[in-house]
Amino acid sequence: MTEKPAATPNAAPVIIVGGGPVGMNVAMNLDQLGVRSILINDDRDARNFPKGGTQNCRTMEHYRRHGLARDIRKLGLPFDYPTTVGYFTRVTDWELARIRMPSEAEKAAIVEDAPPTMQTPEPILRCNQMYVETLVLKHLETRPNVDLRFGWTCVDFTDRGDSVSVEIEEIASGRREKLTGAYLVGCDGGQSFIRRGLAVRYGGAPPLSLAYYGGPMVNSYLRVPNFYSVVNRDRFWHYWTVNAAVRTNLVALDGGDKFVLSSKLRSAEDKPDPNEIARQFRAAFGAELDFEFLGHAPWVAGYAFVAERFATGRVFLAGDAVHLFSPAGGFGMNTGVDDAANLGWKLAALVQGWGGPRLGASYEMERKPVATRNTLAGQNLARNIGNVPVGDAIEDDSPEGYAARAVAGKVLEKFGEEFASIGVQLGARYDDSPIVISDGTAPPSDDPTVYVPSGCPGGRAPHCRLTDRSSLFDRLGPGFTLLKLGHHRVDTRTIEYAARERRIPLTVLAVPEDYARDLYQADLALIRPDQHVAWRGNRLPEDCAALMARVTGW
Repeated sequence: MTEKPAATPNAAPVIIVGGGPVGMNVAMNLDQLGVRSILINDDRDARNFPKGGTQNCRTMEHYRRHGLARDIRKLGLPFDYPTTVGYFTRVTDWELARIRMPSEAEKAAIVEDAPPTMQTPEPILRCNQMYVETLVLKHLETRPNVDLRFGWTCVDFTDRGDSVSVEIEEIASGRREKLTGAYLVGCDGGQSFIRRGLAVRYGGAPPLSLAYYGGPMVNSYLRVPNFYSVVNRDRFWHYWTVNAAVRTNLVALDGGDKFVLSSKLRSAEDKPDPNEIARQFRAAFGAELDFEFLGHAPWVAGYAFVAERFATGRVFLAGDAVHLFSPAGGFGMNTGVDDAANLGWKLAALVQGWGGPRLGASYEMERKPVATRNTLAGQNLARNIGNVPVGDAIEDDSPEGYAARAVAGKVLEKFGEEFASIGVQLGARYDDSPIVISDGTAPPSDDPTVYVPSGCPGGRAPHCRLTDRSSLFDRLGPGFTLLKLGHHRVDTRTIEYAARERRIPLTVLAVPEDYARDLYQADLALIRPDQHVAWRGNRLPEDCAALMARVTGW
């Protein structure tokens, strides 16, 4: 990886520790509003080991804001590869259930033919995190406001009250440097050095103890050259093995010879044993074939942890540094990317002077309830997976075997929400936030399986396609956007003047389509940089300066 020099060596308004997807998204959101950052990461390059396999609808909308969604959709599985999930007694044996899910080609056709008020302009993408991180890192290398310090680690930091001081060390040489910034963001994972330095603890119950997806696990990265020639059945994204002797999940990464296998360890003290993992893989596969391990990574399933604080002074935390998930549902990394969208514009506003003293505190107020909601949703899905009934006769070619498979199949075929949960993806709301102005209407009920688009302040701005087939989201400005909805003429000069006076970036966008006005149920809607509705009404308030001050934390 080629590093480019910082515009001002050893100083930037924001210093970010942790160069995974959350840290990179914080940097991109700052860059979009013209604010420089220094991004520090232990590894010299992007991740080259499989981790999360889902970029959900909301995450893809964020990548769309940065112009990356189209290229990200070219990564991972082939365009025509189905993302169907299959459950088997063994991969080459009895099929118990399948959850049919479309390929990227099918999803593209659905979006193309969708009505204008379809709410998923960016459908969920089944693509492993390691591929996405590589692309995003290459994008950041081209950004003038991002100083990449990959191959460096943070060894100390101090909040000085009016600034932060950070000491970093180059891992290869041991050379140390001191950095100065206005704010520090810890995106450095579940063992966060920054969180521990702040003495911030996680809250929550111990991990679930289940037959599978609860307790100590190991992910194994495999190359299986002849997989599809040996497996004489439809292609699947997930190949789950469910029998009385072994429980595993094999996930296709590239539609070729790369896979990741998730299996259970006996105890938290166990280290991955390649011989035992190989035995489990052969047992799960149910036939002889050649394979090669490319690496192993232990982890713990069944978490639902949320940090007691998301910020202290000038130091903020995001991603796994403040919430740990069970992987069921794929909510963890995606919740972190949404953290980054929320935090990025607020730090930019504070650096540029148009953000007020209450803006920083609104980050925890808005994101902590969402983290609690999402971690519990993930844990509930993990509990369902771990409690699948597996009869002793499930592999037998007998009446008892057929009965056992039918019982397990009836349970497994209901697991579609582990791979959907559209309410979790798009339904995060900030109704109690001090920078959201309620209009007195009741928000939609919070349901993890259902998303109800609503212009009620606090929620994601409803999406629609305009008459020219362009996406409303593509027309929003990088700062705030005031939507003029429907055919009513509204003079917006007072709010534009109020924004200019405070140097708040504001775009005014006319959206004359009646169906857009029906979505928002108002003639005007003020959209934040993270695409949440800050205010709506049928006319501008008498004091537009007070409105703009409120939504920016003054």
